[in-house]
Amino acid sequence: MPRSLVLGNHRIFVGLDQGLNIRDLYYPHVGQLNHIGGNRNSMGVWVDGQFTWLDEQDWSISLRYKEDSLVTDVIANNEALGLTCFISDAVHYRENIFLRNIDCIDHVGNRDVRFFFTHDFSIDETEVGDTAAYEPELDAVFHYKRHRYILTSGQTDQNGIFEYTVGLKRFHNLQGTWKDAEDGHLEGHTIAQGSVDSTISFRLQTEPNVPHSVSYWFAVGHSFPEVKRLHELVKKHTAGRMLEEINGYWRQWVRKGKEDFCDLPSELVQLYRRSMLIIQTHCDYKGAILAANDSDIMQYNRDHYSYMWPRDGALVALSLSKSGCYQQAVKFFEFCADALTKGGYLLHKYNPDGSVGSSWHPFVHDGAPQLPIQEDETALVLYALWEHYQIYRDIEFIKELYPTLIRRATDFLTTYVLPDLQLPESSYDLWEERRGIFGFTVATVIAGLRAASKFSAVFGEYERAMALEQFADEMRMGMLRHLYDPNTGRFARGIYVNGKGVVQKDMTLESSLYGIFAFQIVPTDDSRLARTMQAVWDGLRIRTPIGGIARYTNDQYFGRAAGNPDIPGNPWFICTLWAIDWDIEKAESLQDLQNVKDKLLWVKQHALPSGVFPEQIDPLTGEPLSVAPLTWSHSTYVLTILRYCEKYRELKGTGR
Repeated sequence: MPRSLVLGNHRIFVGLDQGLNIRDLYYPHVGQLNHIGGNRNSMGVWVDGQFTWLDEQDWSISLRYKEDSLVTDVIANNEALGLTCFISDAVHYRENIFLRNIDCIDHVGNRDVRFFFTHDFSIDETEVGDTAAYEPELDAVFHYKRHRYILTSGQTDQNGIFEYTVGLKRFHNLQGTWKDAEDGHLEGHTIAQGSVDSTISFRLQTEPNVPHSVSYWFAVGHSFPEVKRLHELVKKHTAGRMLEEINGYWRQWVRKGKEDFCDLPSELVQLYRRSMLIIQTHCDYKGAILAANDSDIMQYNRDHYSYMWPRDGALVALSLSKSGCYQQAVKFFEFCADALTKGGYLLHKYNPDGSVGSSWHPFVHDGAPQLPIQEDETALVLYALWEHYQIYRDIEFIKELYPTLIRRATDFLTTYVLPDLQLPESSYDLWEERRGIFGFTVATVIAGLRAASKFSAVFGEYERAMALEQFADEMRMGMLRHLYDPNTGRFARGIYVNGKGVVQKDMTLESSLYGIFAFQIVPTDDSRLARTMQAVWDGLRIRTPIGGIARYTNDQYFGRAAGNPDIPGNPWFICTLWAIDWDIEKAESLQDLQNVKDKLLWVKQHALPSGVFPEQIDPLTGEPLSVAPLTWSHSTYVLTILRYCEKYRELKGTGR
């Protein structure tokens, strides 16, 4: 189930599903640790003897955000109960507090209406050794283990907590305190330890069609005094007022960068801003940019996407730099400088605290040692850093990274080569599935070397700059010599080199060949590039009413239609946007860009109603697949919009 709404403040992250269940709570880093782990933390309603959970079918729920904000704007309607609830959720932009405010309208009135909130926490990602207890002085239930505390409470416009209970879950045939809620009453148990959960309720005495408010919140911290302070802060300022402040903050934040969107319709501009906000929820205060925090992916491979992949991170940082988010981009590059190995390369992926993440890339293949890396991840950081410098000219920042990141990574790129081919040595591809020398990887290494050459010139190392530029040119020639296939008239996805130096071309149609033009390896008007792009986009187009572009021919990751010639794979947002980038690149008139706008509307139409982009969608139904949101999807949309605007101004300036 996708995370239809995500919230965060660089230290905590909260993910909500289609039923408004809180399914993920990360702290003290965005993406590390998950104190819910996909369990349902739900909201239920009891009215005159009838009980229902908000994710049940009798509720109709509209899941959206307030415009240009990280405050939700949810409408939940239950005709059978005669209730309409207007719900606003947010994470405070500075304090580690989650807030929910419900304006409930009882269309019948003069009834006893009760709201229930369940807490199925697994502190530090394990159910062992948790404690849950009711604290009467604060009128709150709190959970804790070691240096993690989560305090839950709330109030109505009439009173505080109505009833509470704590108990055991998934142990000795006990389902959890959520079951206790379904009769409208809670038992009032005050403390439990082990595998525990809790539920609190609030009571309203309603009048017909008169709004009544229920506020609910939880605070997260390292100690009881810390969460107590946060709890008292909400009590003092009220949840409603704090939500207004949070809304105002994000509306100002999202407009601090680019505001000239040329002739793009407002719905695409709003989606751009929504993407920027969603990206922010995945940025940790220490600089890691998380790929995705949707823990439901755990059921497929017992691992998740809550890692910092240097490739994804570099491309997201590029979107942050170009859209005016200087500080988050700077933190990312500092993170990479700290993570860089002594050998000058970045590893597969990292945890938000900077430790090395899990990997499936081996150190040995066929009995021989190998580097377990994707070389594009190191190269792209250099490329994105140069693009950042061109915008901000922050030489004081760059001087600190020049010896620690730029020179060391460059030395690696210039030594990890096959001299006979003038190409990089084999590494894993950007999809992390195969090892070889791939067009995308080579393009990024050339772009990284060019960036390093320019940095050398900035610091007066002109001989080094010239040598690096020549090295990049020679690698470009190696790419044209070995990865272009004259028989088909297009570039190969990659080549495989065995121990005897024999080269085998892989001619699979591959969307990431877009890197050849995106990193300006070959001019747009080069016929070899044009034929390649034509073959790729034609061959990877999904020929169903859903449309979109697949990653590569016969892609089976979450595959839905194996063997169907009209469906080479599932449509990916990233790959579809790459195809749109190519259309922008070769546009020769404003009329050409009108066609691009039509294609951008595909992206809007296939996002979730909240504006969340998944990784991919079902080619037959359009339902989201894999994780949602995927930060890389959103950053690619941001970069495509910026590319469009740049091209629009260019063409308008020439009168075309």
